[in-house]
Amino acid sequence: MEALFSIPMLSVFLVPVLSSYSTSLNLLFFYMTWSTLVLSHSRLRVELFGTIAVRILFYALPSIVFFLFDILTPSAAILIKAHGSTGLPGGRRRRRIHAKELKIAGWALFNLFLGIAVQGVLETVLVRMLGKRSALKVSLKLPMPFEICRDLSLAMLGREFLTYVIHRYALHSRWSPMLAKRHRNWYHSLPAPFPLTAHYDHPIPYLVNKFIPTYAPAIIFRFHMLTYLLYLLFISIEETFAYSGYTVMPTNFFLGGIARRTDMHLLMGARGNFGPWGIMDWIFGTVVGDPHSDDELSDEPDERDIRKAYEPAKRKAVVESSAKARRR
Repeated sequence: MEALFSIPMLSVFLVPVLSSYSTSLNLLFFYMTWSTLVLSHSRLRVELFGTIAVRILFYALPSIVFFLFDILTPSAAILIKAHGSTGLPGGRRRRRIHAKELKIAGWALFNLFLGIAVQGVLETVLVRMLGKRSALKVSLKLPMPFEICRDLSLAMLGREFLTYVIHRYALHSRWSPMLAKRHRNWYHSLPAPFPLTAHYDHPIPYLVNKFIPTYAPAIIFRFHMLTYLLYLLFISIEETFAYSGYTVMPTNFFLGGIARRTDMHLLMGARGNFGPWGIMDWIFGTVVGDPHSDDELSDEPDERDIRKAYEPAKRKAVVESSAKARRR
């Protein structure tokens, strides 16, 4: 683990943000740091520990903080929840962490690191067993700004397309009953999205629906490692806030829209909103909770859609609470 917490590894992420030097000196110091990291560690270690660092810093840690905030201070959390107490872990106010919430958090973190482990296995098989070049480009040469923007655009569009196709036609289709059943019994058993649920699912549907659409564009276009880390950073921030259930977002127009689509997919029984950004849903007409009205545009979903989605989720939480009370 020394590579994860070493000065070169952390400097890759912190120097461009915290440094007060000029742009030229920042770039020079960044290149020296990156060169030191690449020359002192194997390509596989750089890829794996870089991926772990991004996932921990920009998804796991903030999501755990939000999760504990929801659990330990529900009266404060409910004020910024889009769907009130239904958006809290367990679907109701309480100040204790129960076994069900720990199970959800544990499986979410397990799936997160399972994807990283699969990535490491694929790279090991590709490089050490088959003698091929690595799936991602880990080199001393830094990617140019145009190359980074091009690759990020391709990756985001590829992820949107793959997620939509897999989510709609594999996880919500009679063509793949085993995947659909596991996805429905795990992820769709939640009353509403809350922190850490971005990676909560049965491991097999998770790898199919989350890992493949995220990793596949990067290896298809063979990203530079720094481009991949930047791509993963954006996705981690998106997942942290889109599945938080909060109405307060760093960029409400973008992340807020993604979060509302994520909420409505779960609350309305998977009737639509299969892609993370909604581009493919808009093209194929599978948008639910559409914010458009006849006369004007609104930033909020239609109240009738919210009400229809909220009430079944609320009734489900009440029924589960009553059943637990009877068992006691």
